[in-house]
Amino acid sequence: MMPDKMRLRRSVLYVPASNGKALAKLPTLACDAAIIDLEDAVAPQDKISARESLPGLFAERAAGPRELVIRVNPLSGEWGADDLQAALACAPDGILLPKVETPRDILEAGDVLDDNDAADTLRLWAMVETPRALLNIGAIAELGRDPASRLACLVAGTNDLVKETRILATPDRRYLMPWLMQMVLAARAGGLDILDGVSNDFRDAEAFAAECAVAAAMGFDGKTLIHPNQIEPANVAFSPSSEALDEAREIVAAFAVAENVGKGVIALGGRMIERLHLQQAENLLAKAASIGK
Repeated sequence: MMPDKMRLRRSVLYVPASNGKALAKLPTLACDAAIIDLEDAVAPQDKISARESLPGLFAERAAGPRELVIRVNPLSGEWGADDLQAALACAPDGILLPKVETPRDILEAGDVLDDNDAADTLRLWAMVETPRALLNIGAIAELGRDPASRLACLVAGTNDLVKETRILATPDRRYLMPWLMQMVLAARAGGLDILDGVSNDFRDAEAFAAECAVAAAMGFDGKTLIHPNQIEPANVAFSPSSEALDEAREIVAAFAVAENVGKGVIALGGRMIERLHLQQAENLLAKAASIGK
């Protein structure tokens, strides 16, 4: 069960399930996906009422391509098992599992989905937010290659990683960078999408845009967000630039010329272009087409 290749996940907004005002505003926002959060964003005394609000939210769900994902509490904790059952009843596009540390955490959640006859389209997302998860990231991501796995997306939990490892949180994230690149590498090996962690200072638009640009250059598919003001910069950063699209069209056109059909390598603009570049160009154009829709 492989993830949808053309799903846009440039901007993924966390919305507390306990915040009725934010939930009501969600249909007007331009984020590619929203994570309805039952975990970190909900106080312990509000956990049950937040869970009970889910059916109403999904009953009024507007039609459209935006993914709605529910983040449950840890399945081993007080609220997790009931959260998972409530999420299943809502038929979201995905369920985000926090504190994932081993492949078993994902497989056991998948078993619950299978036992409850969840639709094949219901995906699992996994937070990577502990040292143990990082140590096991290769084995976790490899589940993306398992036809029976529902795993579609990894999400960097940068705040928790900073807390658990005691590294210094700097504006340039220099001490996080090796782990973030490790996540990207594992995601690509597993055929998964990978989302960068949140930026806590939503008032500094310039710094946020710069962080998004770096994350896009690192290979992330998108970024998780905590405020609607972050949606547009994320969408811009994780969309193909006009220059990149022009180059992609040029590569596709060059390989379509009669004399180049069937060739593995061609010369274009003083460079040697291989068919792997053609595939990259076609993928980029397909992503642009998805954005246009």
